[in-house]
Amino acid sequence: MLATYGERRPEDVAEGIDSLELAWLVHQLEQHYGVPIDLTDDDLARMSTVTGAVEVLHELKVETGQR
Repeated sequence: MLATYGERRPEDVAEGIDSLELAWLVHQLEQHYGVPIDLTDDDLARMSTVTGAVEVLHELKVETGQR
């Protein structure tokens, strides 16, 4: 999904996520799934990398029981 921001190839997406990319990613996920994503400041801080974003989003999915 991050590759579509700036029309990059998936392999061109850097591990680090800046604040604009993160805001865009959260917005895209909310639009795609039709639900708001409630993130804490700690969640957002952990989402400074692709790996961190995947981990936080996975945890939210488990907590909410969504599949």
